[in-house]
Amino acid sequence: MTESATLHKPVHPRPPEPDGPAVCVFAVCPRNAAPALAGVAGHAEGIGPVRTVPVGRLAVVVQDVPAAAFSPEELRRRLAERDALERHARAHDAVVAAAADAGPTVPLPLATLYLSEERACQAVARDAERFLAVLARVAGRAEWGVKVSAVDPAPPAPAAAPGSPGSGTAAAPVSGRDYLDRVRNRQRAREDLRRSAVVAAERVDAELRRIAAAARRLRPHDGGSGEPERGRQVLNAAYLVETHRAVELAARVAELRRDPEVGGRVRVEVTGPWAPYSFAGGSDADADG
Repeated sequence: MTESATLHKPVHPRPPEPDGPAVCVFAVCPRNAAPALAGVAGHAEGIGPVRTVPVGRLAVVVQDVPAAAFSPEELRRRLAERDALERHARAHDAVVAAAADAGPTVPLPLATLYLSEERACQAVARDAERFLAVLARVAGRAEWGVKVSAVDPAPPAPAAAPGSPGSGTAAAPVSGRDYLDRVRNRQRAREDLRRSAVVAAERVDAELRRIAAAARRLRPHDGGSGEPERGRQVLNAAYLVETHRAVELAARVAELRRDPEVGGRVRVEVTGPWAPYSFAGGSDADADG
């Protein structure tokens, strides 16, 4: 799954009642291309099989789950744990991927829940025109994720400040001016690295947009202000690509990696194909996250 991207929530579910079953909704597909879901497990806590329910020209991929285990409070508590979040996300994505293998699919966000199957279908029916438009847009296409990060040879060890242990040797002491010059040089080198990485990332993005039917920029994953420029992610993007152009995309990325103006400055990582999570909102506009 693309590490991803911020999902547009296409429906507005109400929280389930504390007793009895709730309905988890995974995705929306065309009714005439509803996926075969035999063998798709869904959530481990599920109290029924993953199935499709027709809604006009659409089909909704759902599973009954215990409302008590999927209440907002319980989900917040459990999904705050890394292992539980990963388990739920993997189960959700496995269902969405199975649906996408059968045809165009609009993925819904993790833990989209309704009081009943009827309420889920009513919500989808109210937004049917938008779902149909998105399905037409993603038909025959898949999402590819591309992350670009700065790379550079390891820098020399920093000079010690004058007067500090290791600040120099008897043969070559480091003066205060030399120390400040070295600090400024390291700062300039970091700025140059950042600028060159951004230029390379812009070229990667421009080249891949020529192949993609749509593209979105997502918020780069950032390790925090203490993260060195080396390894800092400067581009996190998703590209919606025609299935028959996937080979072209891979070949172009390979060419860019061999180009010293790109591959010598950044690391380019590609993941996919994925269900079109980043394009479920139906807009081509870039997103900041």
